[in-house]
Amino acid sequence: MLTGAVALVVTAVLSRSRLDVAVAVGAMAVAWPLVLTAKTGRADRLFGVRNTYLDVLRALAAVVAVLAVAGALFSIPVLGTAFLVAAAILAGGSIAVRLAVRRKLRRLRALGRATRRTLLVGPASGVAAALDRFAQDGEHPLSVVAACVEDDGTEPPSSVPVVGTVVRGLPGHDDALRDEEIVHAVRLAAQRVRARTVCVTPGSEFTGDRLRALSWMLGDIGIDLVTDLGLSDVAPHRMGLGSMGSSVLLHVKQVRPTGLRLAAKVATDRVLAALILLLLSPLLLAIGVAVKVTDPGPAIYRQVRVGRDGLFFTMLKFRTMYVDADQRRAELLDSADGDGPMFKMRHDPRITRIGRLLRKYSLDELPQLVNVLRGEMSLVGPRPALPEEVATYDGTARRRLAAIPGMTGLWQVSGRSNLTWSETVRLDLRYVDNWSYGDDLQLLRRTAKAVVRSTGAY
Repeated sequence: MLTGAVALVVTAVLSRSRLDVAVAVGAMAVAWPLVLTAKTGRADRLFGVRNTYLDVLRALAAVVAVLAVAGALFSIPVLGTAFLVAAAILAGGSIAVRLAVRRKLRRLRALGRATRRTLLVGPASGVAAALDRFAQDGEHPLSVVAACVEDDGTEPPSSVPVVGTVVRGLPGHDDALRDEEIVHAVRLAAQRVRARTVCVTPGSEFTGDRLRALSWMLGDIGIDLVTDLGLSDVAPHRMGLGSMGSSVLLHVKQVRPTGLRLAAKVATDRVLAALILLLLSPLLLAIGVAVKVTDPGPAIYRQVRVGRDGLFFTMLKFRTMYVDADQRRAELLDSADGDGPMFKMRHDPRITRIGRLLRKYSLDELPQLVNVLRGEMSLVGPRPALPEEVATYDGTARRRLAAIPGMTGLWQVSGRSNLTWSETVRLDLRYVDNWSYGDDLQLLRRTAKAVVRSTGAY
């Protein structure tokens, strides 16, 4: 409403000489909340508004189309300066408000607030697995307070209280009666812990008609029902809902950059890399001289890394270690801090004094901009791996090689060297599987903060 009021005032100022234009564009400003609601739908009570930009732009396109037709019919030049300014205020204001609300919601949920009391329902193994997946992110809408466990012979999880048990598959029992009994048992468990949401985990007996009956019963008492499909690290933009007959189908889309999206990523990489190299050329020269003067040996360190689809390339860095560092690596393996194939050592004796400073602020990685210009690396992507690391990869870790390695990525803004091997792989796979151009731009912005804080850099 505030954006509409601002747009009205600006429109009135810009359209003083044309009352018909002011009325037309003013009507658009007043109708904007209705158009936006019609195009975006009502926000989900659990997950809020997912799409910040596209729905607003679709609503704006609909308004432009209607006004263009109306203006042509009544000979009113509505698509002028007043309209453009009002449209920019309405669209920009709506996006800004959504971003502010989402940011506030994320902060509250990271503190354990603005969440919904949730009862997990499913076999003990499914409940435990769901709790592990939920714990991987600090910000989420559900706060699990208890579980109603279907007895599958495994030990119930100890991290949440079990307030109900459902016996699975009693032979000879009347199916209709049994469905009513177990649905009623879940309802009692939810009411007992004052849950506002019930989440059904993978492997549960609540499927098909039984799940529908549960949704009816919970809906009658104002409790929401969600189902956990067991999918991990799948971004919302990859998921599409459809139907076939009476079945509801979930489509998990593939998003590997191809065609125009790949061209946009490559163009952004090359242009930004060239600009940064040009702007930072005095700094690069100064760092190179400092490395050369403070320790004998080359200023640039060249190392073979594994790129997209397993192709080798030579990665460039400012040298931060003594010249015999590669030969001394074997003797330090037992002292490594890493838990996987990556060699990490918090107090590596091979690092020079100036090397520690360069690593702290990631200045040693700036020569990789040349790799980006060559097309061997991207500004954003998975961490480039060493050949000996790749030799130990299993099928899951090898998926990291499906994307061009990057100077920064989710691993860079989420802890860097403080991450375990499994966390590094999970973050890289999340990037590879859920890639989007907008996420690349977000990661570049977050990288600047991570570098300034120097978290996990050693």
